[in-house]
Amino acid sequence: MDVSLVHRAGAVIVQVRGNLDLDSAPELAARLDEALTGPHPRIVVDLAGVEFCDSIGLSTFVVGFKRAEAAGGWLRLASPGEFLERLLDTLGLASRLGVYPTVGDALAGRADDL
Repeated sequence: MDVSLVHRAGAVIVQVRGNLDLDSAPELAARLDEALTGPHPRIVVDLAGVEFCDSIGLSTFVVGFKRAEAAGGWLRLASPGEFLERLLDTLGLASRLGVYPTVGDALAGRADDL
C-alpha cells in the first residue's frame, strides 16, 4: 500500500493506493495523524486506488473521522470503488462518515449520488 498527502484548497488529501488491511492500516493511521495535527483539520481520503479494505482499514477511517470531528474539523471519503462503496453502505458507514463521488465533491461538501 502507498499513502501520500497532498495539500489542496485548505484541506489535506490523503491518497491511498493498494490493499488496506491489518498489515497496511498502521501506515494509513500514521499519515492520518500527520493530517490531523492542525486546528480544525479538513481531510479527504481519496479511495480511488484502493483495491481491497478489511475491517481494520474501515476502523482506521472511523478513528480518523472521530478525531477530526473532535478537533472541530472533518474527514470525508471520496471515490470508492464499487466493492468499497457497497461495503461502506452495507455497514452504515457511508451515511455516517460522508462518502463522495470525487475528491472535488468531498472538498465542496456536495453529496451527489455515487
